[in-house]
Amino acid sequence: MRYVIVLLLGLIVGAGGAVFFLGIPRAKSTPGTQVQAPEAGGDPAGTVVVMLPNGFVQKFLATVFQDLGAPSFQLAGIEPAANSTGIERIAFQQGCTNTITLAPEGSNIKTEVQFANGRITAPLAFSGSYNLLGNCMQFKGWAQTSIQLRFDEGSQTVYGQVNVEGVNLEGVNPIANNFVTVFVRNAIDQRVNPLELIKGSQLQLMIPVRASNGEVKARVKDVRAEMLDGSLKMHISYEFSGTRGQQPQG
Repeated sequence: MRYVIVLLLGLIVGAGGAVFFLGIPRAKSTPGTQVQAPEAGGDPAGTVVVMLPNGFVQKFLATVFQDLGAPSFQLAGIEPAANSTGIERIAFQQGCTNTITLAPEGSNIKTEVQFANGRITAPLAFSGSYNLLGNCMQFKGWAQTSIQLRFDEGSQTVYGQVNVEGVNLEGVNPIANNFVTVFVRNAIDQRVNPLELIKGSQLQLMIPVRASNGEVKARVKDVRAEMLDGSLKMHISYEFSGTRGQQPQG
């Protein structure tokens, strides 16, 4: 009974200490507005529908791990909260790598992107190390994340906002668990966001019309999306404009 009480007190103190010294994890703000579902009345004229199957995304991830190597993010250098103190600097020294590295799979979880039930979710397996008050400790586990699509009309870019919904660690001391959880959340929130999924140069169109000595430009006005079971369907609506005198006379 005494051990249980001490353990509970340690968890409470650890959680409070993690928040006090490191701050509450906050994801970076992502440009643009949240992408909504398609309108019930149907797509407006000038809309292109692009289907992205789950298999395409899984092949992309497999290529990243196989050809480029596992993505790795520094835990050190995360901007401290306004109420943080020197203890954060102490925790990130003594030669420990202080990194989190994504893995194709681990902890009985496969790193993948899932389209289902109107959401985009992405379980992420990881491992890493951290230096907590001079002790370099190894950790592994997985994070449950969701991805919110956002479209910024000004830059003509579709972004992804990764939101960490939960962190599950293996073999970490219960008292240190709260600190590591904050480290991992901050690394994903601050190092991954915002995801630049589709750049403006990939969305915009320019079609020369030589017979009219001009060109037609297509600029994205709106982006809608629907998450089906196993695929993402994006509805990209364009507005067109023509400019004469842009083509050389042949």
